[in-house]
Amino acid sequence: MVLKKKINVFDYAGDIMKALDKGVLITTKADGKVDSMTLGWGTLGIDWSLPVFTAYIRKSRFTKEQLEKNPEFTVNVPYGAFDPKILGVCGSKSGRDMDKAKELGLTLVDPEVISVPAVKELPLTLECRVVCVEKQDTDTMPEEILKEHYPSEKPTPFGGSLENYHYAFYGQIVSAYMIED
Repeated sequence: MVLKKKINVFDYAGDIMKALDKGVLITTKADGKVDSMTLGWGTLGIDWSLPVFTAYIRKSRFTKEQLEKNPEFTVNVPYGAFDPKILGVCGSKSGRDMDKAKELGLTLVDPEVISVPAVKELPLTLECRVVCVEKQDTDTMPEEILKEHYPSEKPTPFGGSLENYHYAFYGQIVSAYMIED
């Protein structure tokens, strides 16, 4: 049996944001398929008087397809020692082509509120239900950001270039906990 210690997400805000700089996992589940993707762009805060984690996901990603089918996700944050290979594989391979959890030997943990599991190896977990999705408005972005992150002359590793912008998935945090051994 896996033990979970309920947490106040904002007590861990600094830890979550520091981890995000190096990468966290966002895990989805749709059509019986669980997939985790390394995420480096996100925010934690309050929107609409709700605790929210916002994940920024390119339109070409399998994760976006999964979220369109089932608008729930977990954020799985490294806390303590972990194998960095997890973030490497989940950030460079597509769930369209492989079962990353099986390949990496990840332990999927039953969720508390939503249908998407947590990942035991990255124990600080946020269960989120999507409350809003926004396509980036490129007309409002500074030219420097467009050139650096969306260069039209250089394709991205995940397909497309200038047209491959991010969508912001605002996930209401419906449960937060630390998975314990």
